[in-house]
Amino acid sequence: MAFLIGGANSAADTAYSVANSCRFNAGDTPYFSRTLGTATNRKKFTISVWVKLGSLITADNNEKTIFAAGSDYSGFHLDGNSDPALAFNIDNSDGFSVVTSQVLRDMGAWYHLVAAVDTTQGTEANRVKFYINGSQVSNFDTSNYPDQNYEPDINSGVEHRIGKHTTTSGTRQWDGYMAEFVFIDGTQYAASDFGEFDEDSPTVWKPKDVSELTFGTNGAYLDFEDSGNLGDDHSTNTNDWAENNIAATDQATDTPTNNFCTLNPLDHNNVTFTEGNLKGSCGSSGTCRSTMAVNKGKWYWEFKYIDPEGFHGIRATHLGVTDNTLSVKIFGLNDPIEAHINGSQNDLTGRDNMSDNDILNFALDMDNNRFAIGQNGAWDNGSAFSGTTLNYHSITGGHYYSPQIATGSGTGRVCEVNFGSPSFSISSGNADANGYGNFEYAVPSGYFALCTKNLAEYG
Repeated sequence: MAFLIGGANSAADTAYSVANSCRFNAGDTPYFSRTLGTATNRKKFTISVWVKLGSLITADNNEKTIFAAGSDYSGFHLDGNSDPALAFNIDNSDGFSVVTSQVLRDMGAWYHLVAAVDTTQGTEANRVKFYINGSQVSNFDTSNYPDQNYEPDINSGVEHRIGKHTTTSGTRQWDGYMAEFVFIDGTQYAASDFGEFDEDSPTVWKPKDVSELTFGTNGAYLDFEDSGNLGDDHSTNTNDWAENNIAATDQATDTPTNNFCTLNPLDHNNVTFTEGNLKGSCGSSGTCRSTMAVNKGKWYWEFKYIDPEGFHGIRATHLGVTDNTLSVKIFGLNDPIEAHINGSQNDLTGRDNMSDNDILNFALDMDNNRFAIGQNGAWDNGSAFSGTTLNYHSITGGHYYSPQIATGSGTGRVCEVNFGSPSFSISSGNADANGYGNFEYAVPSGYFALCTKNLAEYG
């Protein structure tokens, strides 16, 4: 299981910062579309994108489309019956398909993926090049390269899509996040044109400014910084893309230069995940921890109750730890609200029940092994949710803790979590002292959002 950072993520600050990404919730069938103009160079093009997985490959959705064009099954996607491998198909009827042996499994990491095509190359392996986190892929499960000078639908005057396939045989929907999407017309670029290894952490791959690249006539660069026009092209062209089932709330601040905590589909029991792993629906005895865990520092996040019967709190990350050991669960339905701390029940007398859409404020102080809770911005003062200062409960020290959602014997318990890049609308908007996060209520002084830039400084 992955708790902190992996893959392409950097805990260190970076000279070039990516401000936003776009969240694709597969259930909404979101995608961007554009019918390109006159076909230019259909033999040479490059696709570069940073992605963070929302879900793994499943039997009923064994492809997750990044980019697709026309009706000839041309596309760049994750492929597989159980594990998501990187694949590029060019005209399925002719059998041209290249699929990597490497698979992408880390649900808490940002990956940089590049597909660079030049069918004019005499050496077939040079006609389709894959890069993952700056390194060119050399091992493939399938390597049926296109014929020399082959021209697929990509970069022709047909509909192109980002996040959904253009065929009618299923949606093949992307689920998760995308950042820094670049389509290059007429050039086969390398990964080093879009990213670089960090000087201080040479194994960390990070993005760099792409604005000076040659995009070509049909090229585009989507940075997702305009929430009202997420398909806005920021290249030297004005090739804007239409949003389909994508809303302003799908803009995220979870990016490859500041990775935010989410729920972890690799560390759960009987939970269904949506909204970029920020919304969990728990079945009977369902439980899930998050992608980040801490043993020092002070951290703030919010739980939005959709069904108030669920438990919400923290849990130690040790393998084999039960729900009632080294855990905190706030049960919001009962009156009084129950706080289960390390297996002991504490009735918080006088605290009102949580109702649908109420927000539980959670402040975790790992420097002093304690936590505090609030309701809709009013902190527990020891007898009611009405205080402006934090009233603390002690927890067992010497362990890593991560946020968790859970339920008892019931089903359908639903919660949305906000670690600073929320999937739901925020009416007020509050950041931590470092300027990170977007919360409904004010972040307590000295507390910070769970993201890699803050973890590098305080975690």
